[in-house]
Amino acid sequence: MPARRPLIAGNWKMYKTRAEAEGLAREVRTGATRPGVDVLVAPPFTVLAAVARVLAGSNVLLGAQNMHSESEGAFTGEVAPPMLKEAGCTHVILGHSERRQLFGETDEGVAKKAAAALAHGLVPIVCVGETLEERDAGKTMAVVERQVDRALRGLSPERVEGLVIAYEPVWAIGTGRTASPAQAQEVHGFIRRRVAGSHGPAAEVVRILYGGSVKPDNIGALMHEPDIDGGLVGGASLKGDSFLKIVHYPEG
Repeated sequence: MPARRPLIAGNWKMYKTRAEAEGLAREVRTGATRPGVDVLVAPPFTVLAAVARVLAGSNVLLGAQNMHSESEGAFTGEVAPPMLKEAGCTHVILGHSERRQLFGETDEGVAKKAAAALAHGLVPIVCVGETLEERDAGKTMAVVERQVDRALRGLSPERVEGLVIAYEPVWAIGTGRTASPAQAQEVHGFIRRRVAGSHGPAAEVVRILYGGSVKPDNIGALMHEPDIDGGLVGGASLKGDSFLKIVHYPEG
């Protein structure tokens, strides 16, 4: 089985002015020295270019939090893939639960965005996950299966190898609740098997992150699970010390 390089990604959501973002980016650039682990930050659109300048020449990757599927057009308030590339992005988060829950994003829309990101040379981080109501109703696997299948439908195995999937149980985001390592692994393993069924060997290459109240004190246990390849970190990525503790998670 090929070794999958871990990825720790910080989603800054709607936080950080330019000065604050530059300061945090400098902290991450200086402290993210762990070999063999990819580190990414995803600031708001308004500070992408400023953060890119701070990170220039470092190994820290830059991602955006959303994008439109079209390369240009009359879409007021939207941002296109070429704009993200120009700002210095290599990755883009798509279908985050907050986008789905608060802004009505659909599985089909996320799929279009993922295909567009790949076509423009961006790595999509495709988010999937169930709400508390869906989990309590025993629908976790059905929801995740639908979201994964629709996001990857129409993509070649080679394309799937080049993207990232993030499992984020909605009930564990910003609530302080975290899926146990065993609960997270159960879903991660299910996702990998599902990708294997649809895209064959790509399943062993695609990275699957866990996102749901990732903190310094739980990342080590999560990363010990065989199908968890990293974390999509929210609140704990907004301070350099906590994010860097996650980057330098204990092994074993």
